[in-house]
Amino acid sequence: MNQWLPPLIETVERIESSSEALSAQRQSLLDDATDLIVTALREVNGSDQSIGLNFICTHNSRRSHLAQLWAAVAVQRYQIASLRCFSGGTESTACNERIVRSLRRAGFSVVTMEPGAVNPHYWVQYDETLPPLTLYSKRFDANDNPTSHFIAMMCCDHADQACPIIHGSMGRVALDYRDPKHSDGLPSESQTYDQRRDEIGAEMFYLMRAISQRLET
Repeated sequence: MNQWLPPLIETVERIESSSEALSAQRQSLLDDATDLIVTALREVNGSDQSIGLNFICTHNSRRSHLAQLWAAVAVQRYQIASLRCFSGGTESTACNERIVRSLRRAGFSVVTMEPGAVNPHYWVQYDETLPPLTLYSKRFDANDNPTSHFIAMMCCDHADQACPIIHGSMGRVALDYRDPKHSDGLPSESQTYDQRRDEIGAEMFYLMRAISQRLET
């Protein structure tokens, strides 16, 4: 049973509800992703092998972190034990502080022991029974990320075009979320980041629910 952090409960309920109202176009894309991921999961069924979802963006600073975190939350919600969630970029920079603030507004607990570091590690807690998920910027092929048995989940078209081949992947999905950085420094900054956070969250809930339902058939 999920034991979300109390400040996060309302957000999770809202995100799960909004996941049922995606556009037909996005549903179709996510249904194709479901087919790919379920096929991969069935290939390792009965073994100790898990399947990774590596969310890839150019800098691994915004969208890929949101997707990794929400995918992990949705995996926990629908109890898909054989899926693990990662993120990376075509280059490493830092997890953007605006993402951190947006996650805190949503009810996640986000802390770091490295304030002022160029590329700090953030520990994000969402369930009282689970260890926190670690967010920091890294390349998609960094040591912490899988080298086989994973699906490349491309979060931006630039990374998708820059990496025509992701070695070791079992397939790829082009999610292509708009970068919220266009609002940096504007009065709409917080609203834009929260909208992108919730958009990605709803799609990850739709995807994991669909995977869970398919695995039960």
